[in-house]
Amino acid sequence: MPAPAGITVHHLPTGTYETRAALAVQGGSWRDKRQFAASAVLVRHPDGDLLIDAGFGSSLAQHLALLPRYRRAPHELGRTAADQLDAAGYDRSRLLGVVLTHTHWDHVSGLDGLGGTPVWINQDELRYATSEPDGDVFRHVSRGHELHEYAFDNGAHLSFPASHDVHGDGSVVIALAGGHTTGSVIVFVTATSGRRYAFIGDLTWQLDGIRRGAERPWLMRKLADVDPTRVHQGLQRMIALDGTLQIVPAHDLAAYDGIPTLLPAAHA
Repeated sequence: MPAPAGITVHHLPTGTYETRAALAVQGGSWRDKRQFAASAVLVRHPDGDLLIDAGFGSSLAQHLALLPRYRRAPHELGRTAADQLDAAGYDRSRLLGVVLTHTHWDHVSGLDGLGGTPVWINQDELRYATSEPDGDVFRHVSRGHELHEYAFDNGAHLSFPASHDVHGDGSVVIALAGGHTTGSVIVFVTATSGRRYAFIGDLTWQLDGIRRGAERPWLMRKLADVDPTRVHQGLQRMIALDGTLQIVPAHDLAAYDGIPTLLPAAHA
């Protein structure tokens, strides 16, 4: 079914942080430094817009201080998602909420500038975020936000067994992937142009995971994933879909190629 008119997708890059390829993908080199993206994505829809993740926020230094020292990578802060929306003259009252692919720090930091915007989260991820040490930043930045809890009430979608159709028209579908965190999700989007996207969060950190099936190194799977087996299953499902849509691992800058950014109001 074709997507309704007026659905567009925009990349809001908010900064990067540095990770050695050897820690990112199997077979990666210690000499290869990867600049991991920290981004939000704006999905415009006639019935209300959504942000997918929030990227870095203006209080990033404070958020990093909540992390163990070994996780504080060198980083570069760009313009926050809130700043980019405001510079484009965007009417924030159109935002239905921020859909989190999961609640790790580099996906939620930017909530600090989006006060009043509901946070969309499923029950499994909310339980994870409120009980695990990895939820420290989420618990800090989500104060004052309404938590909009959605259910997976629409059955299977593109081989993922449970989903939620946001608008009821198939244009924005949240599918449960799980494994990286308990309730981590993939957001499938179909734009009016016919372009199809899968925003897969941290199912894999880099396109290497899709293009050559390179998973996280063994140690990082143990440290980063609550259920590596589920991550593997989800990754295989996405590899099978490669070529039918644009697959966007959250932290691979190249994966966002072709997705326009927001123009400042004077140029829009």
